[in-house]
Amino acid sequence: MFNAKKKKDETFQKVKKGIGKGKLTVKIIVIVVVALLLVSESYYSIQEEEQAVVCTFGSPKAVTTPGLHFKIPFIQTVSKVNTTIQGFSIGYHATGEEADALMITSDYNFIFVDFYAEYRVTDPVKALYASQDPELILKNIAQNCIRTTIGSYSVDSVLTTGKNEIQSNIKQMILDKLENYDIGIQLVNITIQDATPPTAEVENAFKEVETAKQGKETALNNANKYRNEQIPSAEAQADKILQDAEAEKQKRINEANGQVARFNSMYQEYVKYPEVTKKRMFYEAMEDVLPEIKVVIQSRDGATSTILPLDSFVTESSSAGDAFSDSGSEKNVNENEDNAEEE
Repeated sequence: MFNAKKKKDETFQKVKKGIGKGKLTVKIIVIVVVALLLVSESYYSIQEEEQAVVCTFGSPKAVTTPGLHFKIPFIQTVSKVNTTIQGFSIGYHATGEEADALMITSDYNFIFVDFYAEYRVTDPVKALYASQDPELILKNIAQNCIRTTIGSYSVDSVLTTGKNEIQSNIKQMILDKLENYDIGIQLVNITIQDATPPTAEVENAFKEVETAKQGKETALNNANKYRNEQIPSAEAQADKILQDAEAEKQKRINEANGQVARFNSMYQEYVKYPEVTKKRMFYEAMEDVLPEIKVVIQSRDGATSTILPLDSFVTESSSAGDAFSDSGSEKNVNENEDNAEEE
């Protein structure tokens, strides 16, 4: 009986030791889990395209530096905000609904206009806590500004020439209102994706107008191209004409100066020997004016004394004949001059 009691005591001690070891294991597991939770909750990372807002006891603070950061577990909470450019469409939906796109212009025409707006977060704290849904607020502001602006333009301007001006006015209106609301986001750009009339007939008419406008632009571009090609050629021709005229002017001046010098030289000879110079000039003029005429010189009694064939001075080409003719003519001229002086 004593042995049986002893065995029971030993069994009880073993069970007690096993329970103790189990509790210790559970404690170790709990401690490890808590440590892992504390470690996992004590840091966070920020990507290049993100910013974080760390809230400590309800007081938010923005963290903008990318990389690994630490926080107090279970006391500080972290919310990440995407700071890249995001966008949404206004008027067009994937389901085909275009109720938001239907607008009225200043000339009381209906038109479908689709826009695409781009925005980015500039203040993550305000983007998270200044409003419940800043994108929805921006969309409502954009729709209001779009309808206000479209309502002040005619349907022709919206479909053709006024798109750039409309986009600029809408963007400025949205920026002004966002500045007043101060919800931590900023409009980057808003563009007209498409603008179509409500009926096919009107749409075709405006397409024809747009085609004619493009044809006009093409014709103007071609005309400007032709003008740019022709102007340098015309300027070059004008410069050539001016240069030729200047050269001709200089040539005429030089010829006139040469003639003046020749006349002055001849005049000096004339002053010295007036009679001889006049006769020489007369004979030279006759040779130029009457090259085919033969001169017959007669004496006072009417008898023929000398015949001078002037054409020999022009027709003969050999140097010997030219020399002989020149010497004979000079001799005859001198004889004629002597006879004239004797008379």
